[in-house]
Amino acid sequence: MSVVGSFSTPRRSRLALVLLALLVIALGLASRRGLVPFPAALGNYPGDALWAWVVLLSVAWVQPAIPRTRLVAWSLAIAFGIEFLQLYQAPWMQALRANKLAYLVLGNGFDPLDLVAYGVGIALGALVDGAWLCAAARRMPGSGYAAWH
Repeated sequence: MSVVGSFSTPRRSRLALVLLALLVIALGLASRRGLVPFPAALGNYPGDALWAWVVLLSVAWVQPAIPRTRLVAWSLAIAFGIEFLQLYQAPWMQALRANKLAYLVLGNGFDPLDLVAYGVGIALGALVDGAWLCAAARRMPGSGYAAWH
């Protein structure tokens, strides 16, 4: 727990972040295989949004006490940076992307609409994060929303 003024602030649980990330990854992989009923008109974008949520969860895991605004900013910077990296098509980068795990992380082929999907995924993750921390703050004696926001 960290202290802000005289109030304790809830800290994200790394274990809970890992478990949520595994759930979101499973949902994203299932969506890519057509096992999750997202509207077909959305194409691969739900999977892209879920990928960005995992980026947010990863940033939160690295720094569990990061303020939400910085969490969102770092997550967007990483997700957008990886998307713009897809414009780089050097042979060694393409060889790296041929690896399934690297492909899942780095993607292949820039799509500006992916940036919108990332924004949606990170916004969804930030909403869940806010609800999670708000619920944790309510369980802590002597703390309140204003104490950690």
